[in-house]
Amino acid sequence: MDAQFVVDLTRDAIWMALMVAAPILISGTVVGLLIGLLQALTQVQEQTIAIVLKIIVMILVVAYAMPWIAEIMIEHGTKIFHDIPGIIPSEEPWTGGT
Repeated sequence: MDAQFVVDLTRDAIWMALMVAAPILISGTVVGLLIGLLQALTQVQEQTIAIVLKIIVMILVVAYAMPWIAEIMIEHGTKIFHDIPGIIPSEEPWTGGT
């Protein structure tokens, strides 16, 4: 295993985490901005409104995007498991005992 492989594996893991988290974070940010704008316009400064609505929207986004998220994570895990034989250098075959 060389340093470039570790860098590539880490980059892929970070990219996958960003892809999985992006829809959830973007929806929470957009709802937070809209609620903040609405609260500024109406001068209703109740924090629980924004928090509850953000949580509800983020849960709905997770529920809706779960098949896509699972597909990305399974694809990444499968790729890692397929790469395992190339990662571990072996000079002699493992016999299964001591």
